[in-house]
Amino acid sequence: MAEYYEKSDLEQFGESKLAELQEEHWNNFLNYYGNAMGEGKLSARTKALIALTVAHVEKCPYCIEAYTTTCLDMGISKEEMMEAVHVGASMQAGITLVTSVQMKKLIDEMEF
Repeated sequence: MAEYYEKSDLEQFGESKLAELQEEHWNNFLNYYGNAMGEGKLSARTKALIALTVAHVEKCPYCIEAYTTTCLDMGISKEEMMEAVHVGASMQAGITLVTSVQMKKLIDEMEF
């Protein structure tokens, strides 16, 4: 991803450069995002860890940088952050394995 990812892009996202292309949708996104990420039934801390996990699962270097920084700023330990990443990795592994049930069913059907 090094050839794709540019740190300055993340700064442009934060500066709302995308609003220049479609301000109404951008503002709607910011409103939705702010509401979803703020305090609610889940704490902002928990949501930051979830976001960090999703960033890794989706392999977004921008989000990994943003939420690593957010988590550190919130006082979340590196051990907690790594545990959250392991939760995402184990979910990906489980999802890969559970979908192999389809393969097994086909094998069973096709065997004479």
